[in-house]
Amino acid sequence: MSVSEAQLRTKARVWQALAQSGLDISALDKATLESLVDLVTEAALIEIDSEIGQAEKVATPASDDVLNDHKEDVLWEGRPFLSLTLHYTITDERIRITEGFFGKSRENIELVRIQDMDYTQTFGERILNLGDIHVRSHDPSNPEVVLKNVKDPENVYEILRRAVLNARRKHNFTYREEM
Repeated sequence: MSVSEAQLRTKARVWQALAQSGLDISALDKATLESLVDLVTEAALIEIDSEIGQAEKVATPASDDVLNDHKEDVLWEGRPFLSLTLHYTITDERIRITEGFFGKSRENIELVRIQDMDYTQTFGERILNLGDIHVRSHDPSNPEVVLKNVKDPENVYEILRRAVLNARRKHNFTYREEM
């Protein structure tokens, strides 16, 4: 289920609960009532998401030591908004995508293989501070990957961008673009 579908279903449930509650809402104008339902819907979705899983973990080193040592360090971990089965991990060497509840499938994308990346946000996602990060790489099994409904996508994008640049520098790896 997408975020917009979850919003619509939750909003419908809030309207239904309001209608069945027997509360006298005749004193409220339509715009105020709709704003109240929107506010309750977003608060409910954020609370549900925080109960589903733990918050993202972000490494915040005082310097670039985390990126320059010889072991693989986790820079960020997270999952899509309202997801139970999908998990993303960004390390200083790769992006790891794990999917599944009982059985697990894993996809790894080496950072030195990443060619381009960007992030997008719809209006609804901007309200909830969510977004999608699009990654294009030379990975033969999956050249285009989308990290969907990531919390704080601008920050995650910057973590990933810096990690890619440091991985390229560490391995003396460059790309030449054709003109």
